[in-house]
Order: sequence, then structure tokens, then C-alpha cells
Amino acid sequence: MDAPTPQRLTYTISESEIAIGLSRATLYRMMGRGELQTVKCGGRRLVPADELRRLSGAANARQTA
Repeated sequence: MDAPTPQRLTYTISESEIAIGLSRATLYRMMGRGELQTVKCGGRRLVPADELRRLSGAANARQTA
């Protein structure tokens, strides 16, 4: 029996662009304004999966309002 694949905890900026449908520039602007929390690991900037889910929920709420 195969072990379940673990859920990812973080995504790169490039992966986040695809997952959330926003441009790299928009993500960096949001980081600069404190609207998107990221972590730095070595030289990499990573976006926690929870932040992408939160951001996605906020985007959906604005579209339905």
C-alpha cells in the first residue's frame, strides 16, 4: 500500500502565480503592503499554502459582492 502524498506547506512565487492567478508583480506589491505573508528559507521566498487559501477566499468574496 502506498503512503499518502503529504500536502505541500509552501509554494514558490512562480507556483503561487499559477495557483492564485495573479501576476508576479501583483504578488510582490501585496507582499510590500503586508497583504501577503511569506517566509524566506535560504535565498528562496516561499508563500505558505494557508496564505494562498486565505487570499483565494478573499478574492472570491470580492467577486460575489
